[in-house]
Amino acid sequence: MNQKERMLAGLPYKSWLDGLPEERKAVRVKTREYNRLDPDDKERRDVLIREILGKTGRQLFIEAPFLCDYGNNIEVGENFYANFNLVILDVAKVIIGNNVMIAPNVAIYTAGHPVHPESRNSGYEYGIPITIGNNVWIGGNVVINPGVRIGDNVIIGAGSVVTKDIPDNMIAVGNPCRPVREITEEDRKYYYRDRVFDVDDY
Repeated sequence: MNQKERMLAGLPYKSWLDGLPEERKAVRVKTREYNRLDPDDKERRDVLIREILGKTGRQLFIEAPFLCDYGNNIEVGENFYANFNLVILDVAKVIIGNNVMIAPNVAIYTAGHPVHPESRNSGYEYGIPITIGNNVWIGGNVVINPGVRIGDNVIIGAGSVVTKDIPDNMIAVGNPCRPVREITEEDRKYYYRDRVFDVDDY
């Protein structure tokens, strides 16, 4: 296998070989253009983000600035929204479901380096895929580490560092991030903590 094949297989690889720097440079050119677009240039923004990402739904919006390593390893479902300063290190697949909202300053890292300093100094790195389910809300300043699976209908609280899988239907917070309670039907009537909706069209 060449280094790109090793990277995509989750094996140790060297990021400066076999065309990988050229691929990263190409996506940096596109993200730079995307991040500098006039806010009124909606048509170009939509075309460009679909060129950057590997797979998208019909409806998506990513606020600038947005940064990624390769772009084509990122798949997002329908009705995807990401706020300012989303960073995705997609040396492995990042698969995101439908109806996902991401708050500002979120970092999704499939990339990592060996623990032992001699191994790390060899230049080898790795990528392990990340999966985010449907109907997920990720709070501001969250970090998601390699290999994590976030289930459906999950809320990740602001400032969390997600190092392990989070099951479906959970609110999870902290560093390291842990489930604190299940989301239930009772939650439907509240819009924030104990504040009840005063409308009926939700």
